[in-house]
Amino acid sequence: MSQLSIGIVGLPNVGKSTLFNALLKKQVALAADYPFATIQPNIGVVEVPDERLEVLANITQQSEKLANLPPIKHALVEFVDIAGLVKGAAQGEGLGNQFLANIRETQAICHVLRAFANAKVVREGSISPVEDLATVRTELQLADLATLNKQVAPKGTVSKTEQWRWSIIEEFKKTLEQGRNILVSKANLNNHQAVTGKSALNKDEALVAKELCLLTAKPEIFVINVDEKDLSQAEDLKGKWAKQLDVPIEQVVIISAQIESQLAVLDTTDQQAYLQDLGLDESGLERLAKVAYDILQLQSFLTAGEIEVKAWTIEKGATARQAAGVIHSDFYDKFISARVISFEDFVKLGGWQSAKEAGKIRQEGRDYLMQDGDVVEFMVGR
Repeated sequence: MSQLSIGIVGLPNVGKSTLFNALLKKQVALAADYPFATIQPNIGVVEVPDERLEVLANITQQSEKLANLPPIKHALVEFVDIAGLVKGAAQGEGLGNQFLANIRETQAICHVLRAFANAKVVREGSISPVEDLATVRTELQLADLATLNKQVAPKGTVSKTEQWRWSIIEEFKKTLEQGRNILVSKANLNNHQAVTGKSALNKDEALVAKELCLLTAKPEIFVINVDEKDLSQAEDLKGKWAKQLDVPIEQVVIISAQIESQLAVLDTTDQQAYLQDLGLDESGLERLAKVAYDILQLQSFLTAGEIEVKAWTIEKGATARQAAGVIHSDFYDKFISARVISFEDFVKLGGWQSAKEAGKIRQEGRDYLMQDGDVVEFMVGR
């Protein structure tokens, strides 16, 4: 698959641009204390943290007797930050509606919800993540409804494909007219299981949702932007806000965008020390990336050699042949086999040669189902 892409949405002055800049570790978006500081969509690519890569690089250097560490290349995630949405955006209020097109191609929607108090940051009304989410969801629903209303009903003799496509559009319209998100309404939330595209929509529904780039058919992540003093209670706050927002706890991430901004300018050692002082094991980016991978049902396989050590993103359930195609489209067509070993065994045995001598490298065919952390070499024809 192409790199992971996430659209960041929220009301004005909830900390979207501050978070965006922190994720990119540089000032890209204007982060100001007044509404509509973001008037153009900001797009940035961020490395997905994966501590396994440095381990692989060290082992590869030692086992291959290299003078230097091979270059490390992380999997990537693209974030798209648009202008803050306001009530009435679907009817042209504010600026956010102008940029909804920029997040229609993303794979997930990240709601940034303000739960911090700061008199210097301008805001209308009280601080209420519940009301904020309802406002943004309504605007996304209205935008999708406008898209569906532009579709023309088939006339005369039509194929079964056209018939089912139109029946799905009609069903989607009915859902939105009732004030419900398409994906959420399709999911069984009685036990609050995380909502993913695969688990909620059937194949035909997913095809229509993708064709029309429907925003409310995308999985959601809920980032609660809190004060620094609240970070030590992150786990408790996840449960609290999941309950109040009536969303699965697996899709909630507690972040302080201001703290992420401070972490962004520190080196790795100082970052770890700062996180320990805050009582945290991971940065907000690491937690956000894990949630995104989980709800989108993604995983990483790894390659390790003299040229580079790299993580590649694939869907859970992807075959070896499909994984090879992620590296290069020709590899899909010319796939012969894959040499596979788990990350744990690769580390334990100390590299490819030792693993081969120990008989731990498996020769897998095109239909092998890839596992997270597989270290792989693909054999392809000419």
